[in-house]
Amino acid sequence: MLDKLEAINKKYLEIEKKVQDPEIVNDMKNYVKLNKEYKDLEPIIEAYKQYKDILSNIDNAKNVLETEKDEDFREMAKEELNELSLKKEKMEEDIRLMLIPKDPQDDKNAIFEIRAGTGGDEASIFAGDLYRMYIKYFEKRGWKTEIVDYTPGTSGGYKEIVLNVIGKDGVYGQMKYESGVHRVQRVPQTETQGRVHTSAASVVVLPEAEEFDVELKMSDIRKDIFCASGPGGQSVNTTYSAIRLTHIPTGIVVSCQDQKSQVKNLEKAMTVLRTRLFEKEYSKYLDGISAKRKTMVSTGDRSAKIRTYNYPQSRITDHRINYTSYNLQSFMDGDIQDILDALQLAENAERLKESID
Repeated sequence: MLDKLEAINKKYLEIEKKVQDPEIVNDMKNYVKLNKEYKDLEPIIEAYKQYKDILSNIDNAKNVLETEKDEDFREMAKEELNELSLKKEKMEEDIRLMLIPKDPQDDKNAIFEIRAGTGGDEASIFAGDLYRMYIKYFEKRGWKTEIVDYTPGTSGGYKEIVLNVIGKDGVYGQMKYESGVHRVQRVPQTETQGRVHTSAASVVVLPEAEEFDVELKMSDIRKDIFCASGPGGQSVNTTYSAIRLTHIPTGIVVSCQDQKSQVKNLEKAMTVLRTRLFEKEYSKYLDGISAKRKTMVSTGDRSAKIRTYNYPQSRITDHRINYTSYNLQSFMDGDIQDILDALQLAENAERLKESID
């Protein structure tokens, strides 16, 4: 372990030297990349220094036991050695977790997409329920949300809703496990016979692509302007503020009509378009992980059924980790941290296994 840490420390010092080089500073894309790598290594370097101190103190305690004849001093050295050995084991476990290969996108904000699946109007209503569940969770975390685009359901909820989720503590790293098909079992509002139906909605969570992640040429984009529809007052429906962007080389289409300002809608639409283009490369990364190990993240497979919400039994079941809980009401009120922690724990166990193998 020490050899690996010393190699990382050497790399850290090399990066530190590079980020101070005027030529690197002038190359903004390279500078941003190096600066992020430098900051990512800081916690490991801090742990490395603490680990070295522990090893040095262990050597000193052993030296006292070998050379000291005074029994009081020897007893003190034995106690210190026992404490230091426990600290060393704990430190090694912490460092082992730190050295697990990290998803480079974890610290980013997220683009969140919720779409009604099978089940007609009930699927749209369920998509709306999921949206409210996530919004309540985001509020508890202090994260900011911005709706990009939405299509209301005919009987409530949403056929589709797309939003940006912005926060300081790694939004994508927390929420990426929510990607996949969410299935609901309940008596729909439209059901007159009281029968339980199964409907579904899909959730896709993507890391928000930054300008440095994707080279986007305006010459490759067709921009259409139209009147926004839906709630928002008279100005929303009569002002040409909504934006539709078509990326000609790929055929990807993105719309944004949430803001009254055409400029703000364009800015949001560009962010989503950048993310959709980045998704193609990111999917290759996820495919590479899946080839090596099981992963809890299913962004690469949007048809994967990940969770069932059973209302008659007040049960939530996550099929990836066989997690079951019977607190559906509080779960739908945004109390989803326990399941996110369980998924992250399972993912880290897989990563740790991969790093050992």
